[in-house]
Amino acid sequence: MAQNFYDEEKQKGLIKLRRILDDLPAFTSSFFRSLGQNTTTKTRINYAYDLRLFFRYLIDNHPYFAKMSIDKINVNDLDEISTEDIDLFLDFVSSYQKENEKGTTLEVQNDEKGKARKLAAIRSMYKFYIKRKAITKNPAAIVDAPKIHDKNIIRLEPNETADLLDEVEFGNDLTDHQKFFHEKTKLRDLAIVTTLVGTGMRVSECVGINLDDIDFQINGVRVTRKGGNQSVLYFGDEVAEALKAYIEERKDSVVKPGNENALFLSLQGKRITTRSVQLLVKKYSQVSVKLKKITPHKLRSTYGTSLYQETGDIYLVADVLGHSDVNTTRKHYAKLEEGRRQSAPKYIHLRKD
Repeated sequence: MAQNFYDEEKQKGLIKLRRILDDLPAFTSSFFRSLGQNTTTKTRINYAYDLRLFFRYLIDNHPYFAKMSIDKINVNDLDEISTEDIDLFLDFVSSYQKENEKGTTLEVQNDEKGKARKLAAIRSMYKFYIKRKAITKNPAAIVDAPKIHDKNIIRLEPNETADLLDEVEFGNDLTDHQKFFHEKTKLRDLAIVTTLVGTGMRVSECVGINLDDIDFQINGVRVTRKGGNQSVLYFGDEVAEALKAYIEERKDSVVKPGNENALFLSLQGKRITTRSVQLLVKKYSQVSVKLKKITPHKLRSTYGTSLYQETGDIYLVADVLGHSDVNTTRKHYAKLEEGRRQSAPKYIHLRKD
């Protein structure tokens, strides 16, 4: 079952989280334990990265923390941080440099969304220790959150979807080098892209599918969603045909031990990774839909938009996309809903036919 894959990924995430926590003040361990029941491992990892950056910034820029090693910072030291200090930190992360593990200097930039996430991590930490009465001040509570500007949904139009699928199937516009590998992977790639755009599933859900998760009797596939809940997504005949063609070809694949039940395989015989799917979508879309930057998430948006335009049922869209809160879905498709409201008067006739 796909659950096994997600259990393995969760374990890897926990190991990664522990490594990051080793670079944080020891007192923060209780805060991260408190997050364990209500947040995903990915969220905790992101919070750990953000707080590590915050404390490193304080050591480099705050007089009180100057030359203090990060492991020597105590919970009561949080009372030395002001609202202005947090504001300055958010300004700093707009654009800064850091070294990667190879010693290469990288330029890092954060938009409003990135800064809002960092503020959320700081606020959450302060809220926890205020509640525990370990500190007396909460400067993060009165920091203005960055205003996040709504972005237009980038999605494929029906003709663009057809162009993308044609490129995946035939590879006419690929380079000679790409065409060499295309011959080896076109059925797999077509099955992946068709499944993504034909079900609206997340790329992480797609790579986690196992052979025994698919039932062609009902044209359904079992996926493990955020939070670990399982759900069955239903697909049409085009998705079924693409999956069947790939599964038939897959029977001749040499599979590495431990990957026997994985549906989508790499050329090395291992379960395909999220990154590999992102790259293959980029490869095909760059030559077929040149004016849009298409990612697996944009294919998900394409499905959600099409489903909403066909049904007008925001609750159905939320359920199929796996949104736990329909307001999340409503926010994404607000402009479509506004368009539907604007068209409402044309359906109402009073005295004139």
